[in-house]
Amino acid sequence: MFYSELSVEERATIQIGHAQGLSQRKIARLINRSPSTISRELRRNRDDCGDYSARAAQQQMQARRQVCRPKHKLLPGSERFELVVHLLRERLSPEQIADKLRRMNIPSLRDAYVCRETIYNAIYALPVGELRKELIICLRQGKTARRPRSGGVDRRGQIPEMVSIHVRPPEIEDRLMPGHW
Repeated sequence: MFYSELSVEERATIQIGHAQGLSQRKIARLINRSPSTISRELRRNRDDCGDYSARAAQQQMQARRQVCRPKHKLLPGSERFELVVHLLRERLSPEQIADKLRRMNIPSLRDAYVCRETIYNAIYALPVGELRKELIICLRQGKTARRPRSGGVDRRGQIPEMVSIHVRPPEIEDRLMPGHW
């Protein structure tokens, strides 16, 4: 079985069951979850009085999730994004821009460094429109779609449509014709 977070409905069932005085095992059977899940949910989201609220638990879960998600470094409209766009228009490659940002000493952009992959991802994640077209044209390759970073299967040294020597016709074994030696 795979992990899935508790839904709002499951939390409401936990709240009702807890208010009615049902055991954690009984609540777990009602929503087809492990008793340890119910125990952890109640321990994590009870208030000071020991009461459990499904709405408050859902809000606390969302607040915890926000903390663990990394912030986007290149959001359209941000100062850092505008700086990258300006440097792209100056015909610098994403590699050069990443290097230049690493060396810049701008107080408002203290952590201005972004790697080339972040720059490429920010450009190709833009919605279809004039800005995206313009920035893709500013790239050295200027391709509208991006190849995955893994190059795929290594095909060097392989002969296309190669036929094995073991699949040769039986008359070749007789060696009667010239060239079958």
